[in-house]
Amino acid sequence: MNFISLPHGILLLVASTLMHGAVAQPDPANYKVSLPPSAELMYHINAKQRGITVDGDATVRWMHEGKKFAVSSEVRAMVVGKILESRSEGQVDNHGLVPEMFTEKRLRKDKITTSFDRDAGLIRFSKSQDTQPIVGGEQDRTSAVWQLVAIARAANTRIKPGIEWRFVVAGQSDAEPWTFKVVTQEKISTQAGELDTIHISRAPRPDSRDQQLDIWLAPALEWYPVRLRFSDDNGDFIEQTLKKANRSAS
Repeated sequence: MNFISLPHGILLLVASTLMHGAVAQPDPANYKVSLPPSAELMYHINAKQRGITVDGDATVRWMHEGKKFAVSSEVRAMVVGKILESRSEGQVDNHGLVPEMFTEKRLRKDKITTSFDRDAGLIRFSKSQDTQPIVGGEQDRTSAVWQLVAIARAANTRIKPGIEWRFVVAGQSDAEPWTFKVVTQEKISTQAGELDTIHISRAPRPDSRDQQLDIWLAPALEWYPVRLRFSDDNGDFIEQTLKKANRSAS
């Protein structure tokens, strides 16, 4: 696992897992949502890569105004500097985020673009000639986290352990289904204080090389993601924890 290649983990997030005994959920194009107010979120990043501890910082800017949304993120590692910039933008409908464009620029790599061609009904990738059909409810790797926030925020007190939400997520060169499962309620410590959170997990398929993703949402803080953790089965991980949240009225 490479620290430079992972932090699309700043907002990012990943494939699917099928859990036995899961609570049935509606079609991903028909989820009820409640979008949080615009905000700038600052995180501390801690990681262990091949036995080496790495620290850094990340800033996520979430904007929801009228029928439009945008999410941008920037990740910096100690000594190396900026290692990732990403952005997702698009429209908002009654069932959440409808991304139109996702871009990502990693250290020493070309910028990639994933576009959602609604007229043609196809997802297109700058890194691949492949296309994926748009059926409804598709997200990109950045918008997926905020769609999850909006779904959980709408469910609110009805959230129970075992509940799952599924939608297709487009990455750099393809798209695949992701499943997020509610694990439990947890109190966690952050630089923003002690927070009661809802722990939601996404585990990779057995045949996938993706990392497990765990997300902690804070209901008292507009359900913003206050911790995200990407884990490999060899013990390596990347974890980002909230330092400060600046909410906006826009």
